[in-house]
Amino acid sequence: MMNSAKKLRLLELTVLFFLFLSCCSTCSAWFGSSSNNNNKHKSSSNTNGRNSPHEHEATSSSSSSSSFLNRFHGDSSIMLSVHGNVYPVGFYNVTLNIGHPPRPYFLDIDTGSDLTWLQCDAPCSHCSQTPHPLYRPSIDLVPCRHQLCASLQQTDNYQCENPNQCDYEVEYVDHYSSLGVLVNDFYLLNFTDGNRLKVRMTMGCGYDQVFPDSSYRPLDGMLGLGRGKSSLISQLSGQGLVRNVVGHCLSVHGGGYIFFGNLYDHSQLTWTPMSSRDNKHYSTAGAAELVFGGKISGVGNLVAIFDTGSSYTYFNSKAYQALITWLKKELAGKPIKEAYDDQTLPLCWHSKRPFKSIYEVRKYFKPIALSFTSSGKFKAQFEIPPEDYLIISNMGNVCLGILNGSEVGMGDLNLIGGIKHFHQNSSMNSASKNCYLYADISMLDKVMVFDNEKQLIGWAPADCNRVPKFRHVSI
Repeated sequence: MMNSAKKLRLLELTVLFFLFLSCCSTCSAWFGSSSNNNNKHKSSSNTNGRNSPHEHEATSSSSSSSSFLNRFHGDSSIMLSVHGNVYPVGFYNVTLNIGHPPRPYFLDIDTGSDLTWLQCDAPCSHCSQTPHPLYRPSIDLVPCRHQLCASLQQTDNYQCENPNQCDYEVEYVDHYSSLGVLVNDFYLLNFTDGNRLKVRMTMGCGYDQVFPDSSYRPLDGMLGLGRGKSSLISQLSGQGLVRNVVGHCLSVHGGGYIFFGNLYDHSQLTWTPMSSRDNKHYSTAGAAELVFGGKISGVGNLVAIFDTGSSYTYFNSKAYQALITWLKKELAGKPIKEAYDDQTLPLCWHSKRPFKSIYEVRKYFKPIALSFTSSGKFKAQFEIPPEDYLIISNMGNVCLGILNGSEVGMGDLNLIGGIKHFHQNSSMNSASKNCYLYADISMLDKVMVFDNEKQLIGWAPADCNRVPKFRHVSI
């Protein structure tokens, strides 16, 4: 996730608050309009709200466990079921119950950004179609000088047009964005130790979204799982509810789970140190080298970021060109040829008959990997098999789902991500504008663990269809 450098403006508006007669009623507020219609940010002068950090409820459930998960010894944890798939849905999401009383919302999963936000009736200037009614914001506003507000700003000396509220604007790599204000509200969360809590946390009320065609997803908002102070895991650990560890396991067949807290067996995963210099992204501390088909490529000194919110996996220019050269050499003499007429992605191949599945072509391709050196001794290898870096286009061709990050302003970074759902390329001619594609994500069928306390990134092959169940709670 990358913040926009746009200048933010303030719109003075009338605030209408609907106060409630009992603790079971909905706590909501929305921001009206004023005479100045040229500015984007909406304003409020009322910051009254609930102060209780969390409320307790009881729950129970059945028991069982997955092989890489620890038995519990006092650590509380949270696990959420993941829905969706690569095809035909084209994205993965979780359901969170938010508000007072809680209501369900579908949230996109993004380890590359911090802020969790909902499309918000404040009222909404630009909101896409959502599966649930727009979120009605609470009256509990976050002040402009709050540390969570500061963590989302471009500079330390940001301007506070209204000291009683925090305006935010976030922009993502795929060029969609959200503009809104920060509020506090309750999340209803089931813990694996049997507790059910209504936890008061900060989130975004997004009343102005931009969704390019290529990144539109019919969801209520975004679940930010990054390293920053405003992320869900940082807030949960800051309240002492879970350890500062987040992980996910996404199945190639659809579904999976994400978890917060210490749920894994450290010895069952491969680990590499996390960068201490990048406090926003899950980037590696040690440099990696590319491995093609089990052989060292000679391309090294690579810094990698793991990001579920990115549409593709990106290599820097040097690594990308080395990959292209190797692939062309490997495919020479094989019954697939470069498809110059397929503009789905920069590099595609065709055969005599259209391909229907990645598994029809994986025999022509070999795995690639990033090999990380830890303390100059141990090499942790993150393997990407062919089915995780290739896609099938609507024309029945196989295309390379790894792109040149240097061409999209990523400099020397390498980003491990990549799920692209139905996508219309506006640069195509009219005859091919309905060319849709899907791509596997490079982290599918792996448990990925981001341990912010030990500063480690871990992974292991896993059956993500087997969602763990616990003695007190199931998801």
